[in-house]
Amino acid sequence: MIVNQRVLILGFVWPEPNSSAAGGRMVQLISIFKERGFEVTFASSASDSDYMVDLESLAVAKKSIILNCSSFDVFVKELNPSIVLFDRFMMEEQYGWRVAENCPDALRLLDTEDLHCLRLARQKAFKENRQFTTEDLLVEDVAKREIASILRCDVSLMISEYEMELLQSIFKIDSNLLYYLPLLLEPINDSTIQNLPSFEERNNFVFIGNFLHEPNWNAVQYLKETIWPLIRKQMPEAFLQIYGAYPSQKVLQLHKLADGFQIMGRADEAQEVVRNSRVVLAPLRFGAGIKGKLVEAMQFGTPSITTIIGAESMCGDLPWNGFIADEPQVFSDKAVELYQDATLWRKAQENGFEIIEKRYLKSLFTNDFVNHILKVKSHLKQHRLSNFMGTLLQHHTLTSTKYMSRWIEEKKKL
Repeated sequence: MIVNQRVLILGFVWPEPNSSAAGGRMVQLISIFKERGFEVTFASSASDSDYMVDLESLAVAKKSIILNCSSFDVFVKELNPSIVLFDRFMMEEQYGWRVAENCPDALRLLDTEDLHCLRLARQKAFKENRQFTTEDLLVEDVAKREIASILRCDVSLMISEYEMELLQSIFKIDSNLLYYLPLLLEPINDSTIQNLPSFEERNNFVFIGNFLHEPNWNAVQYLKETIWPLIRKQMPEAFLQIYGAYPSQKVLQLHKLADGFQIMGRADEAQEVVRNSRVVLAPLRFGAGIKGKLVEAMQFGTPSITTIIGAESMCGDLPWNGFIADEPQVFSDKAVELYQDATLWRKAQENGFEIIEKRYLKSLFTNDFVNHILKVKSHLKQHRLSNFMGTLLQHHTLTSTKYMSRWIEEKKKL
């Protein structure tokens, strides 16, 4: 049990675990702190949503804050947290200098979720119809902002091993500033597995993902225009159900029942949708991080077909729970094969359970994570002295971002 440790989480949005993997990830982090006896306060300048988690039920204090307002200084100084967790680099940009000025002894943690600069550079290369190279990152403006944020923080939580390697090899980030912490899951016991719907009891292909996330919207377009017609040609009676939070009108217009292509909108019970579907399709052509939809598929015994980018950093040396294919015809052929072959399907399902057991169990990571951040906290002065570039950037941030924010605050008073 931890005594007198207070954590402040500064959220980009209020967590929506049923809308996105990012929301689920945040609830996992909250649970780690709560289980170790930390007091947790979650603060955000975002508007409340109908789908946000009930923080009170998690014994988490909720605080609405205002952008570019010195009221935050009063709040954070009074709270006096020992650890501050920034939910994505944009929150560190906005509030990091205020935390450093008012609570200099607080450990500053950054949860990257995924490397935004990697996702955006890949997206740009895709739209320009060319291969992505790591050189694209070096000219990406978001990379300059994101790397600066990582350097200013004491520890950055990384969800992808590939992204950890990228930060160290391309941007020369010291490994002491990075900590690998993937999605964290409870074990799947034999009783749970036995109660899952069988191959014969499941129907339909499914795609699920938040439509505010550009890689998901692109994947749905790709399914509609390219992948699904190839599958449907081999399986004329097949149905693909597309679920996701925040579907726009352009998404809804893709619905065509005659072609077996169904836009279902938000899933009230996403887990039930996945566990009753036979195969998950995730033809992601750009993106970053690890994919919550594919982890969830493994949890509920649903094999999947995805791309190299979709499976990036997810299974290590273990076999995938289905197939990985980038070429459209191969992707569609493997989808049909997996849907129709019960023996192949059951083996893929077993692969998914093994990936969860060996790479995502909460018990594999939580103790080491808490011990690591407390160790850094106990040697914070030396840790920061070893990160000269971080202190340099922090100095310039305090003298530039600070006065820009002060100027915005004064302008709003006019």
